[in-house]
Amino acid sequence: MNISRRTFCAGMGGLAGLSLVPPALAQTHRLTARKATVQLAPEGYPATDVWSYDGTIPGPMIRVPQGARVQQTLVNELDVPTSIHWHGIRIDNAMDGVAGLTQPPVAPSEEYTYDFAVPDAGTYWYHAHMNSMEQVGRGLSGPLIIDEATPPDVDRDEVLMLNDWLLDPETGAFSEPFSHPMMMSHGGRTGNLIGVNGDFAYAMTSRTGERLRLRLINAANARIFVLRLQGMEGWTVALDGMPLDTPDPIGEEIILAPAQRVDLIVDVTATADQPAGVLMSLNSDGWEALVEMTVSGSTDRRPDAPEPLPANTNTALPDLSQAQQFDLVMEGGAMAGMESAVYQGETLDFRALIDRGQFWALSGQAGMSETPFASLTQGDVARVTLTNRTAFPHAMHLHGMHFREVRDDGSLGPLRDTILSFPEQPLEIAFVADNPGKWLFHCHMLAHAASGMNTWIEVI
Repeated sequence: MNISRRTFCAGMGGLAGLSLVPPALAQTHRLTARKATVQLAPEGYPATDVWSYDGTIPGPMIRVPQGARVQQTLVNELDVPTSIHWHGIRIDNAMDGVAGLTQPPVAPSEEYTYDFAVPDAGTYWYHAHMNSMEQVGRGLSGPLIIDEATPPDVDRDEVLMLNDWLLDPETGAFSEPFSHPMMMSHGGRTGNLIGVNGDFAYAMTSRTGERLRLRLINAANARIFVLRLQGMEGWTVALDGMPLDTPDPIGEEIILAPAQRVDLIVDVTATADQPAGVLMSLNSDGWEALVEMTVSGSTDRRPDAPEPLPANTNTALPDLSQAQQFDLVMEGGAMAGMESAVYQGETLDFRALIDRGQFWALSGQAGMSETPFASLTQGDVARVTLTNRTAFPHAMHLHGMHFREVRDDGSLGPLRDTILSFPEQPLEIAFVADNPGKWLFHCHMLAHAASGMNTWIEVI
């Protein structure tokens, strides 16, 4: 039996209307990575043994004001090493949490303290960065919210962490192995159960005319969420934590690749007798509710568009006339392959790479190399052309810095830390190398990263 959202809904009748409580807005000072049992699937299906922070899926919300410090001690009660990456935050390299690059892994029964200032307001998240495909897939992630000194004029601020899980419906356990060759070589590990804030049928209540801030976080291993609003209309105000210069009216669809975030400010237009919520596309199966909203009562609707969120510091446009040019070519995977690549210092053909679990390469290198993909001096401007010669999309994430897409007309897009690259559609990004250290650059389809799509950039 294959679990799908439609299968669950058909079997559980009125569950979709159940009111579910989101995680508490609380900052913890110790995060314990440990095993726990949670009810990911609907009641009537077995519970799931997960790896979690403090026993919850997702982990506790960490919420601090802009300019404050995050001080979290990771306590590892798992029986494997782990670490925490603070995704999207421009922090000191030593706190970035990439085991083997910026810190040693945190062994079982050991602790590691992360202590860093948060310069940027916005929507971020944290997740394991040791064998990420499995550790994040088993549940090790949570939201990280940095509040502006002057928040926007909204009635409520809602954090929606989107995820999926690949489960055996008979046992509730995660389907094994995580490193299945089919998933590694194709689109990645896509779940058969989809949820928000750890709940299969997440529900909200609202009033007609309310203005909401919706913070959407894609924490899935590989799923690209294609979303649509129902009974709401509004504006995109931030991408990957970084405010837009001007709120952008929401179009028909919102595409959210793994690791990306989007902040929306929306007005509820539905009345009590009309459907409302966030819909998701399930391929050719049409649209289904990801978040169901029950509307009752009304309030006066604000007549004007929202003001832009306060800009974060150090976000000036780069001077492209002084940029260094780099080319990052993505190769490998099913239905495309590659002739050869360097792996652990040895040039191997595609068959030999597959035998070693390496299905992908970046510019001829499978997995991490001894030398960086790019070596930059602090303050340098870099332009990187991303060429996708594979048959699959890739969500490319740069640690430590944000970048802008260089459009065909030479203009620069909004700041992002993760960008979606489609096959045979070259794109270019540019950034200022203003944060010294060794910074990972990898695909956030985590199976792809685990099987070759990792490189790094050094800023000195």
